[in-house]
Amino acid sequence: MHSSELIFHVRPGGHMSGRIRVPGDKSISHRAIMLGALADGVTEVSGFLEGADCLATLAAMRALGVGIETLGQGHVRVHGVGVDGLKPAAAALDLGNSGTSMRLMTGLLAGQAFASTLVGDASLSRRPMRRVTEPLRTMGAEIDTTADGTPPMRIQGGGALSGIDYDMPVASAQVKSALLLAGLYASGETCVREPAPTRDHTERMLAGFGYALSRTGDRICLRGGGRLRGTRVDVPADISSAAFFLVAASLAPGSDLTLEHVGVNPTRTGVIDILRHMGADIELLAAREVGGEPVADLRVRHAPLRGVAIPDALVPLAIDEFPAIFVAAAYAEGRTTLTGAAELRVKESDRIQVMADGLQACGVTAVPTADGIVIEGGAGRLRGGTVNSHGDHRIAMAFAVAGQCAQSPVIIQDCANVNTSFPGFVELAAQAGLDIEAAAGVDT
Repeated sequence: MHSSELIFHVRPGGHMSGRIRVPGDKSISHRAIMLGALADGVTEVSGFLEGADCLATLAAMRALGVGIETLGQGHVRVHGVGVDGLKPAAAALDLGNSGTSMRLMTGLLAGQAFASTLVGDASLSRRPMRRVTEPLRTMGAEIDTTADGTPPMRIQGGGALSGIDYDMPVASAQVKSALLLAGLYASGETCVREPAPTRDHTERMLAGFGYALSRTGDRICLRGGGRLRGTRVDVPADISSAAFFLVAASLAPGSDLTLEHVGVNPTRTGVIDILRHMGADIELLAAREVGGEPVADLRVRHAPLRGVAIPDALVPLAIDEFPAIFVAAAYAEGRTTLTGAAELRVKESDRIQVMADGLQACGVTAVPTADGIVIEGGAGRLRGGTVNSHGDHRIAMAFAVAGQCAQSPVIIQDCANVNTSFPGFVELAAQAGLDIEAAAGVDT
């Protein structure tokens, strides 16, 4: 026995009701701090996600010489230093559990005149980085990793970067964003072609900061040497966090829940499309645009779900929401199959295997495949039981939601990392109607 861990206890019963607002979008929060730091002038950020991942980005930018004020309730003021104003950090930049921070910062720091070292926790230190380092090296970056291509990342800096025309072999918003950030410092034009649409927050936000870029079909290009202007960024609620409540309200009879001010960027709404394909009753209300990002209130009511073959085209648009979708599949009548999602095996955990193990522990037939899963769902299939989230925030929240309609309580181990993306999850879930408690256990 060494340290205490966080355990969730969820008892069956109840339903979801009322109006809630989940925390700010993690992807947009990261990018607002990074681009605000590189801009000329002040950037005011509202709705910033004050979770561990985004705070790791904030701390890293401070360590690079950027003045950042945290003013409470998601209000952050970034005093930009300009594209060429970052300073060497006094020590390695510790990015905790945040893969987004690691990959985007690698691109951003590749073009600096100084060396940097990026480190992370045990989980992040196992995550693959070659998909970022290989194209960056083609641009002229000098980056050292472990022999397996994992962190720590040692970025030499000081070299000249040249723009490239890069066809991404795998759709990844993080790789695309890293290359575009490096492209700010490269001579000539940097172009990235994506094999399937991925979230486009970086492109939207660069435009919002006044940086010219072009998109033709699946190809995004920008020229190095431009400037960014400080601006206002209103971060919408995170659809990845909203996903757990969309599933919970769909499953529990009597539910009628409205999620306020949720980002519904079309590169992120795969979870809504997939759940609707399964029969979910989800309505978008008061659709509007805030700071270049589409936003809506999502009303979700209980509806019987059916198993489906998840369309390949929706997979990249819902890649972070699959733990929640797998729970919906466990309760949906019939078989749900997913293919083309090998990316899930290299997230904070192997989400295919860990979700399959957890569903099996609760009595559901779930068969993992190399790039997906087959789940045999139906009412009464999920008995309850004890699940290990392996420190993965989305696994922990998915099984918390699963407990609402189980036959007996669900206990989820190793839940502390929920704070990386969703501080206050337990309290908000309880407010909405989930019978959940968090307790300290013993990590043996």
